[in-house]
Amino acid sequence: MRADPLDWLLGSDAPAVRHLALRDLVGEPADSPVLHRARRAAMRADPIAATLNAQDPAGFWEKPGPGYGRKYTGTTWSLVFLEQFGADGADRRIRAACEYVVQHTQASSGGFGVSGSRSERPPPPSLVIHCLNGNLLRALIAFGWLHDPRVRAAIDWETAAIVGDRDHRYYASTTSAPGFACGVNGGLPCGWGAVKALRGLAAIPPRQRSRRVREAIDRGVGFLLSADPATAAYPTATRVSSSWFRLGFPSGYVADVLQVLEVLAELGRARDAKLEPAVELVLSKQDATGRWRNEYDYRGKMWADVDRPGAPSKWVTLRAARVLKAALG
Repeated sequence: MRADPLDWLLGSDAPAVRHLALRDLVGEPADSPVLHRARRAAMRADPIAATLNAQDPAGFWEKPGPGYGRKYTGTTWSLVFLEQFGADGADRRIRAACEYVVQHTQASSGGFGVSGSRSERPPPPSLVIHCLNGNLLRALIAFGWLHDPRVRAAIDWETAAIVGDRDHRYYASTTSAPGFACGVNGGLPCGWGAVKALRGLAAIPPRQRSRRVREAIDRGVGFLLSADPATAAYPTATRVSSSWFRLGFPSGYVADVLQVLEVLAELGRARDAKLEPAVELVLSKQDATGRWRNEYDYRGKMWADVDRPGAPSKWVTLRAARVLKAALG
């Protein structure tokens, strides 16, 4: 680190960042009054407040239905981003959104499907894909829905799709085979899908992970470490996407090198020697004040922007600081 950004991250001008920095960097315990006050302040400020203010009382955003459209203000995106903003899962509006998603976005196979239809019919199993299922698992589990049977069904879909169950059906258009193979990636194993799937499974507390979940996580970790994350040379039907190397916030279906480090750190692999080049890549992107810029933002596409153009990003700096704390101490 060229400088310590902690005091900057704890500033009162970005309450949502302050809340997460207190939790993840300072280590305030879950029952800390300081943390509770910070979370309440975060809920009253943008980007959380603007997102919740745009929600329909029924629990959806934009339009009824499975919620993939439109990017990035539809129901599924809003819920995924609210988790990344650190919103409070006990809030009645968050609970309404979670209930709406599990009612309208879950296919008969158990996984969450990609559909922007206005119809309130659930999407077919052929539209279930690792990136969305993993993103929604991450949000729902973080918001306290781990033990809901519908969330458990989505976990079962994810593990079966990764490990390869004899009775699991694959579809050429989306999840086309075990081991993260995806029709959107030309039938090849998808690095972005693997990152999102692992983030969903990593949200399950270690002591509550079944043998199947542990097996799926092990396979996912092996896949992410099969290439140097600093090069992101995972199988692709075209060429390695430049988006891997643009550190951004929030994160939709696109993943970057920093998110590979995040999920592997969460799974206890932060100090793996194979990650050293990726850690160096992240370090190389900081400025003289120990801050990072948002190189992949969603400006004008969400309910509220999270960074000022050209300015250092508190959100990306928070992401980097979490990883570096785990990797370097």
